[in-house]
Amino acid sequence: MQLLLVLMTFFKDLSAGYLTNHLARLLERGLAARIRPLGLTTGTFPALLELWENDGLTQKQLVERLDIEQATMANTLSRMERDGLIRREKDPGDGRVQRIRLTERARALRDPAIAAATAENEDALLALSDEESAEFISLMQKIIAARKRQS
Repeated sequence: MQLLLVLMTFFKDLSAGYLTNHLARLLERGLAARIRPLGLTTGTFPALLELWENDGLTQKQLVERLDIEQATMANTLSRMERDGLIRREKDPGDGRVQRIRLTERARALRDPAIAAATAENEDALLALSDEESAEFISLMQKIIAARKRQS
């Protein structure tokens, strides 16, 4: 009976989901403060990261790469277009497809935004040794890959 109680007890401080979510919120808050002066938000940052690597992706490709809902991506792209970060262009090979293109403003923000994210990551990992940091990142990548295979 006592073993059953232990198994049924939930300890948030031992929960991978709870801890991951808490850490994500802390990192998001730190990144937001660093990129706000650039006129960027953490809501648009993941899409920008993808487009900085591969300008001209479609909305569908962004949804797949970022693993988010279609409606969320549509709203994000609308905000980015409103803020002068992207423009939508018809695909020359298929008029039904729109390509998401970065504006000059968004391209100019790449280096300072990446520097801000790098600084946030470095600060967040200060409590870990270089080896622990590498292992932490490797373990997160492993879990993400496994969860993607399951979905």
